[in-house]
Amino acid sequence: MSTVTIDNKEYEFDSLSEETKAQFVSLQFTDQEIAQLQARLAAMQTARNAYAQALGSLLAEKDSVIQ
Repeated sequence: MSTVTIDNKEYEFDSLSEETKAQFVSLQFTDQEIAQLQARLAAMQTARNAYAQALGSLLAEKDSVIQ
């Protein structure tokens, strides 16, 4: 039998009610989706920083600046 830990307590998964199992599975799914979104956000922030740095370098190279 497999056990799951919820709020620092171990439970036998098979002994949980069907509703409890469904809520647990839904919680796992949302945690995985959040982790994927956080990874995508980190990648987008890294790309944005690179674009901003490249833009800044290009603007610094320009001789005439409109004031």
